Amino acid sequence: MLRRPQKNGRNDLRGESINLAQESGAHHRWNFALTAYMRVLALGWMLLGLLEWWKILAPGAIPIDAMPMALAVAIVFFAVADLLAAVGLWMATAWGGVLWLFSACAAIIVSLFMPGFRFDGTVAMTINLLLIMVYFILSWRAALERDN
Repeated sequence: MLRRPQKNGRNDLRGESINLAQESGAHHRWNFALTAYMRVLALGWMLLGLLEWWKILAPGAIPIDAMPMALAVAIVFFAVADLLAAVGLWMATAWGGVLWLFSACAAIIVSLFMPGFRFDGTVAMTINLLLIMVYFILSWRAALERDN
């Protein structure tokens, strides 16, 4: 960062700050909508990840080593993947979106093979597919907005 010395000895920082007034407004509404959507998804995925950790750590719950192997692997996978995706989504990063897409697609696949894993299998698949479609639409609109 270059600073121009002034006559009074202070450094001049004009032009170095970010002007948020120019960034806000109607012409960035899709980017804002995408960020808000990612934050709402982050809250939901944080809850799902914590529910998976509850299955592992809850007092009186079935020990993870006593569960069927496929169920135990799915619980541990989603306990880690959902929380990582939630952090990335909250930060509105590209890797957060990728991790979330991976986690949502994995949830769809798990719903096919273990319908009772999360809620009802068809409901979980439908919700995940709708969330993915909305994410892609918002991402597409935000990209078009940035290009203009």
